[in-house]
Amino acid sequence: MSSSQKTLIARDVHRHYRLAGKDLHVLRGVNLEVSAGERVFLCGASGAGKTTLLYVLGGLERPDSGDVQVLGQSLYHVAAKARASARNQTMGFVFQHYFLLPELTALENVLLPAMIGGKRSEKRARELLDRVGLSGRLDHLPTELSGGEQQRVAIARAIINDPAIIFADEPTGNLDATTGAGVMDMLMSVVSEDQKTLIVVTHDQSLSQKGDRKLLIKEGALVES
Repeated sequence: MSSSQKTLIARDVHRHYRLAGKDLHVLRGVNLEVSAGERVFLCGASGAGKTTLLYVLGGLERPDSGDVQVLGQSLYHVAAKARASARNQTMGFVFQHYFLLPELTALENVLLPAMIGGKRSEKRARELLDRVGLSGRLDHLPTELSGGEQQRVAIARAIINDPAIIFADEPTGNLDATTGAGVMDMLMSVVSEDQKTLIVVTHDQSLSQKGDRKLLIKEGALVES
């Protein structure tokens, strides 16, 4: 497959932190290619750099060197405004801690990325909440929803702008096993039906088997697992 058919390409990505007077090299020349519609799970020990890599791939954290391209567009050789626009239009995010705005209803939280992009997509937001089983919870605030329900709102929010790629950082990390499995099944169903590319960070080995490819981050590099 040519590079033009890849949803995401990372080239020689490095990232380090200065902690307690020492350099901690988290990413050491990471290279990665992800095809359209592929579901990739990133695994590794705690502190191995899984979330750092996800944030770099998603344009949320600048690498020290190297670059990432999403749909052929560089994330780090462009201005911050262009990077923010790329995140809004081509990427969706699902985080461990949901990050729903507490003063907004479920419907308003789902609508937020569309409104930031200058769209008013209330009909689509309602349809998405129905799709994730929350048609009866549109006007509920996050505090009135269970953890599993909040994560379903987050999934709907992630796909409101019809992004090409969805990044999920420990999406079941705050949920019990049964609820987490249900949420992951919902996420996998959505990305499969809509033919989205998915990159998931998880420490859960059973969940990581659901993807097309499992990668292990070890000593700052990626290896097939």
